[in-house]
Amino acid sequence: MSLKLKIRLSILLMLALLLTLGGYAYFALQRLESGARGVKQVRSIEYGQHMLRALDQLEDQHAATAPLQDLRLALTQEAVNVTQEQELDLVNTLTQHAAEYQRLVDDRAPVAQQLAKLRQLRAETHRMIGLNTASFKQEARQTAGYTYRAQRLVLILILLSAAAAIGLIVRLPRAVLRPLRRLTADVEAVASPSPATQVSIAKNDEVGAVALALNRAFGYMQDQRSSTRAALATERSRLESMVEHLDEGLLLVDQSGCVLLANPLARKLLGLRAVDLVGQQIEDLSHQNEVLADMFGTLLAGMAPSTAPEPPRMLTFQQRSEEVYYQLTINHIVFFNKEVGRTEFAGHILSLRNVSDFKKLDQMKSNYLATISHELKTPLASIKLSLMLLQDERTEAEERQRLADGIRDETQRLLNMVGQLLAVSRLDAGSEIQFDVQPVALAEVVNYAIDTVRLQIDDKQLQLCVDMPSTLPPVHADLEKTTWVLINLLSNAIRYSPTGANLLVQATQQANTVEINVQDCGPGIATEHHEKIFQRFTEVPNPSGHKGGSGLGLSISREFIEAQGGHLWVESLPGCGSSFRFTLPVVETAYNKQ
Repeated sequence: MSLKLKIRLSILLMLALLLTLGGYAYFALQRLESGARGVKQVRSIEYGQHMLRALDQLEDQHAATAPLQDLRLALTQEAVNVTQEQELDLVNTLTQHAAEYQRLVDDRAPVAQQLAKLRQLRAETHRMIGLNTASFKQEARQTAGYTYRAQRLVLILILLSAAAAIGLIVRLPRAVLRPLRRLTADVEAVASPSPATQVSIAKNDEVGAVALALNRAFGYMQDQRSSTRAALATERSRLESMVEHLDEGLLLVDQSGCVLLANPLARKLLGLRAVDLVGQQIEDLSHQNEVLADMFGTLLAGMAPSTAPEPPRMLTFQQRSEEVYYQLTINHIVFFNKEVGRTEFAGHILSLRNVSDFKKLDQMKSNYLATISHELKTPLASIKLSLMLLQDERTEAEERQRLADGIRDETQRLLNMVGQLLAVSRLDAGSEIQFDVQPVALAEVVNYAIDTVRLQIDDKQLQLCVDMPSTLPPVHADLEKTTWVLINLLSNAIRYSPTGANLLVQATQQANTVEINVQDCGPGIATEHHEKIFQRFTEVPNPSGHKGGSGLGLSISREFIEAQGGHLWVESLPGCGSSFRFTLPVVETAYNKQ
């Protein structure tokens, strides 16, 4: 028998007992309600007594109005409360005789007639009272007998219902819970590390159907568990590979202060093996190494859980006789535990990020600020001194002209420096510099650039040699930007060349490009600095002690040339001078690409 059928039969039995008890109780109440006629009989007796008291008062006070009204009122109430035919005849007779007595009173009949009528009314009233009293006693005996029988039957029904309910309370939960407990034990056995993989099916009922469904689910879960284990192993291997190859040092510390993980970069920076870090307490490690003491200092000070990361700190490590800078960031691991409904603390992640390039860039910018301040201060001081001399009336005209030329040169120098700064700011901000690329004759560019720096060449008595073949094709370039680049290269060559040295400006055609070469006889540049000089704010060490420029000109020059489809580089050795070369595409090649 299925559990559903057992529950239905149990509820049906209780419903049958309840309906039986309720039906009989309803029938008994109906019988008791029909016995409510005895209440009316009691009222009739009370009305009769009221009538007798009124008749007594009428005998004492002939033709009194109040007793007569009480008699009529009681008689009227009795007429409404009649319960049997004999009583109705008596009430009618009493009503008739009361009316006759009223006429006797109204006609002022002899007192003897009035008293005779009152005695007749009294006798009829006693008959009515006696009739209601006998009927009430009979109804009371019948009601008492029926009530006794109803009490016994209701008591029997209550006992039967209680016995059935107790039986259901004892047996129904047992019939339902026993297979469920067995099923629960089997499920726990399957869920435990025991070798059981299926639950037993004892009966072909609902619990058996659940057991069958659970066996199917357990089989599916076994398959999923196998695939999930394989996926977890793959994902774990992937994560371990990612952590192992991170370009940041990584340390993982649990809530008790034990190191759980240290990737290769972290171990390399600390100079420790994995066995020396993983599984060790940070308090013990801090006593072995000053760097570890610095790293774990804030954690040892107080390991209270927090969602806010610690402020980053800078750590310095020594690598290959060079200082490298790493930024230490400590993040606290917290998670929300749904089981207890609160946030819990799990540990710390310590990451070491290499910020050496940023540190060097910061140092270069600091050096650049010092350099640019010096570069700005020198021409400004010269301009100020020249202005003071110009204001002096004793200065001769030729001297005034020379001072004015000097002010012009220094002003142009300042304008060039400000132009470089503006170009760098636009490039750093990501603003696109507009290029007016068109066919350009290189002879025009070279002649304009040489004319611009002619005074500087003459001042240092340099021997300028220009090699420009007349057969050079026009190049595809921006006239203004290309001229600026050539002027900058010539200015650098003049600055580093000794007095009276040779200076070469040469142009040659190379397949689809034209190459321009500016060669000086300066101190030269070591090979390891060939690319650094094209970086911003870079100052190459100079054995001669010559102070360089702002460190921006070559960087901007390379960006200008590469934006036009060319390339700028240097060929130099210490003590052999430098040769700065750049290429530009010829017009035909540019048009073919389009």
